[in-house]
Formats: sequence, C-alpha cells, structure tokens
Amino acid sequence: MRIVVVSDSHKDGNRLNQVVEQRADAHLFLHLGDGARELDDIACLYPETKFHLVRGNCDWASQAKSEDLIVCRGKRIFFTHGHLYGVKRDTHDLLGRVRELEADICCFGHTHTPFTAYQEGIYLLNPGSLSRPRLGLPTYGVIDITDAGIAIHHVTLR
Repeated sequence: MRIVVVSDSHKDGNRLNQVVEQRADAHLFLHLGDGARELDDIACLYPETKFHLVRGNCDWASQAKSEDLIVCRGKRIFFTHGHLYGVKRDTHDLLGRVRELEADICCFGHTHTPFTAYQEGIYLLNPGSLSRPRLGLPTYGVIDITDAGIAIHHVTLR
C-alpha cells in the first residue's frame, strides 16, 4: 500500500495538484494541514481518490479534526499538523501521544522541514512543505506498507 503525505500547501493548489497527478500509484493521500481549502478543490477533481485531512493552525474555517488515526494493512497511522504538540521545539509531546494511541507511524507537518526518524519503534515522517519550504525545494512524503515492512522517504517536487 502506498500513502502520499503532504503538508503546508498554503493555498498553492497547483503544487498539490501536481503531486496528485504524479502519484497516481497512491492508494491514499494524507494532508497534514494548512491547506484545507485547496484540498477541497483538488478532491472535487479526483472523486475516485481517497484523501484524509487534518486542520493546521492556518485552516481557521476548517471543520476537520486536529488529529486522526487510521489503520492501513494492520499498521496504525496517527497524523496531525503538529502545532498542538510543539513540534518546532521537539517531538517529545508528540511521541507521548503516539505511544498512548499505540500507533506504528506518526505523520506531522507545521515545521516546513522534511524529517524522518525511527524512534522507540515508531516511524516519524514530516513531509516538509509544498509551498513554503524552509530548506530549498518543495517536498512531500511517501509511506509504503508491504509484507516486508514499512518504508518511508521524501520526494522533491520540481
């Protein structure tokens, strides 16, 4: 199963659309917030595509949840924007929540910086930002869940 993870598109529907077009192989798209409006627009263009969204600190009018948990191929995936857990400082509070939920994978945004780690048996993924990257070019994340295990990586959008 392939899951594409995006965050912080900040009204840049063109880049979000570019990712959806490039990743037709994805079974699911997760948007980690600060892009609810453009995700609504994109979702209308791709009615057969499965999207999940959590709201970010800039999604003021969104009725989306601030965090969510889904199960894919037996793996528990927790996702949130991250601002409520102080992720610009560290991942301590976030990891506490992930352990509480017994999740295998944690996806978060907010920092606009791509990040992957494996800590305490938990895969962490921050896909970076589609519109306002802190470290160069826009990025997004990909999670592959197979019989062999979990693989996580970043993709640079050009």
